[in-house]
Amino acid sequence: MAMPAPEHCPPWAHDPNWKSDPRFSRNKPDILTLPEDRDKLRAAGRLAKAILNYAGSLVREGVTTLEINDKVHSEIVRRGAYPSPWKYQQFPKSICTSVNNVMCHGIPDSRPLKSGDIINIDITIYRSGFHGDCSATYTVGSVDAPGLALISATREALDAALARLEPGAPFSVIADAVMGVAHRHGFNVSPDMCGHGIGREFHSAPIVHHTRTRRAKEMRMVPGMAFTVEPILCQGSTEFVLHPDGWTAVTVDGGRSAQFEETVLVTEHGVEIVTVDETGTGS
Repeated sequence: MAMPAPEHCPPWAHDPNWKSDPRFSRNKPDILTLPEDRDKLRAAGRLAKAILNYAGSLVREGVTTLEINDKVHSEIVRRGAYPSPWKYQQFPKSICTSVNNVMCHGIPDSRPLKSGDIINIDITIYRSGFHGDCSATYTVGSVDAPGLALISATREALDAALARLEPGAPFSVIADAVMGVAHRHGFNVSPDMCGHGIGREFHSAPIVHHTRTRRAKEMRMVPGMAFTVEPILCQGSTEFVLHPDGWTAVTVDGGRSAQFEETVLVTEHGVEIVTVDETGTGS
């Protein structure tokens, strides 16, 4: 498959033995202090949202997730960027497509979507040295009322969390908001699937929990931090098993799940959602 110019490719695009940069480990956030770095993150976020909107427009009954993957890959490269998941720790495709009881990291395949399915599409792009990451859950044809309620509650939970973000706030406000909304609607929040720091690295510190932890109470949001908020709500059990592919996580009870995700940047004056439409508006 096509690739963008080398300067817009992450190191794993050409090196299967790549290891994460120790400067931006899971233990140390990558703090963006330079205005030009923050602007590059914003640009990556806007492009990621544009690509997600394009991917969502492809969702319909009868289309395969592999067809969506291939069209999205071509559009990302056409826009001068690289699909971050492709070849990342040997992930075989360019996007994640998680259908019904797949919680996350679903690998696009040749099965056609059916009316009644719900599908999360997770997009991450890399351009000019920075990643932008966002996802949304879409409906296929006619979806039943419980499925629609799950999707609506998940978006509401994310929006509630985003509204609580501010410089100096503890990360525990995210879990408080997400769990409050989820439980009010009768859904459960995955404690295992977390948000993450992002920027020059695809995944770095901080780990962003959507359920309450002691660590989240101790961690504070610092200007220059960029991270994702991406709660997964489940109709039933939040326990999961991995498929033999090592990526696809499915609920043990077959219950459906939904997820929405945005990338945010903490500044000296507030917290910006950087995965906005290219017009500057949110989702």
